[in-house]
Amino acid sequence: MKETILILDFGSQYTQLIARRVRELNVYCEIHPYNKIPEITEDIKGVILSGSPYSVRDKDAPVPDLSNIRGKLPLLGVCYGAQFLAQNDGGEVMPSKIREYGRANLRYIDRSCSLMKSISDGSQVWMSHGDTILKLPGNFKIITGTNNIDVAGFKVEGEETYGIQFHPEVYHSKEGTQLLKNFVVDICGCHQNWTPDSFIDTTVKNLKEKLGNDKVVLGLSGGVDSSVAAVLLNKAIGKNLYCIFVDNGLLRKNEFKDVLHSYKDMGLNVKGVDASRKFYDALKGLTDPEEKRKAIGKTFIEVFDHEAKLIEDVKWLAQGTIYPDVIESVSVKGPSATIKSHHNVGGLPDFMKLKVVEPLNTLFKDEVRRIGKALGMPSHLLERHPFPGPGLGIRILGEITPERVKILQEVDYIYIEEMKKQGLYNKVWQAGAILLPVNSVGVMGDERTYENVVALRAVESTDGMTADWSKLPYEFLAKVSNEIINRVKGVNRVVYDISSKPPATIEWE
Repeated sequence: MKETILILDFGSQYTQLIARRVRELNVYCEIHPYNKIPEITEDIKGVILSGSPYSVRDKDAPVPDLSNIRGKLPLLGVCYGAQFLAQNDGGEVMPSKIREYGRANLRYIDRSCSLMKSISDGSQVWMSHGDTILKLPGNFKIITGTNNIDVAGFKVEGEETYGIQFHPEVYHSKEGTQLLKNFVVDICGCHQNWTPDSFIDTTVKNLKEKLGNDKVVLGLSGGVDSSVAAVLLNKAIGKNLYCIFVDNGLLRKNEFKDVLHSYKDMGLNVKGVDASRKFYDALKGLTDPEEKRKAIGKTFIEVFDHEAKLIEDVKWLAQGTIYPDVIESVSVKGPSATIKSHHNVGGLPDFMKLKVVEPLNTLFKDEVRRIGKALGMPSHLLERHPFPGPGLGIRILGEITPERVKILQEVDYIYIEEMKKQGLYNKVWQAGAILLPVNSVGVMGDERTYENVVALRAVESTDGMTADWSKLPYEFLAKVSNEIINRVKGVNRVVYDISSKPPATIEWE
């Protein structure tokens, strides 16, 4: 039995962060929309209600049915979740006179309450709410407050139901992990035994049972997710796994040859297919980002389908889908309602008629890396930055031609290699170069030039949902700029992107 904490999502930007913090405690958890609560089985040990962009006073505010949960399982309401519990039982929630947003300090802590065990006096927490609980129902007891609000936390007497106005999942809540541990381990009784090794053992066993002697085909991308999925499947079914690695002509410099070599060294049954000319033909004349994505996706499916049909009696298609993709595809409300056209989920064409197996679809990216490490995979594959499915196709703004791809590959190669030499590569979440559809005036020697502009991008993030631009050293940027302009014919200007997500995205298209 896999002990599980159920997280009900009301559309908060922090919901995934709650899940990540619970997983860091080696406890498995799942996120489900508040209006699609799964069956409450005996492996569910407790429930957390997330925050929300809504106010409980809105006429269309989310209202969950907690009849199978409340009083039967430990329950923790965070921010909106706490306000919902209070208001639903007859308490009073009103707009805050002093809106608390940002850091606050706890000024009163009820030491007799299990949720507040080992939380220090004055502990810093992160607030983000426009409403305040002014009056609690009669059987609700205050367990903590701040200088600005009396009810920063409460417990319902006679049941393991708690609510807190602050966000324990964010980094700024200094003892937030301790509070979540108090709830998940002490109150819910979870054993903290969900580890990479236990995941591998369980997953391999399940894959063997599910797939039997069936053949499985997997499209490798060179990225972390598909590579770890391949090694897991290989461990379960060996040579019945057929991997196809397609060169779409939009990979990084030397990537096709280098990564194919790595895969073969790992004992994978892999076929490399150079289809770059087919992709360039499909992209000819296209400048609209969505049209380019669709052309790349359609061509990949055609190539992949052709190669898959060469393998007799394939029954399954394996995909490296990870948990954020799954969450985004089922979210009903909130910031993750739309899903990019290049995500894996739902991307299987009807005509392929294959059953789908997704061994990583319960994991976050950092967990995938930990699984890969436990499987003994090489660090150069596991530590690779995320790379978009359409590759350099969405880093070349405007039309894609073999010549423009070659320019960007050279620029990107200089940038990434220098980053590795300077020890900066593993300090950023993702980095890459973008070729702009802009020419600028320059001077080289005694001649004026009119050539391409490239933008360099590097961001820091934990999961790609939000990201801040990386403050790379000026000396590094100066050296890279100089190298690019001197060595890449056709580029005479380099700029650095200092936009964060939101409001910008990580990629430019």
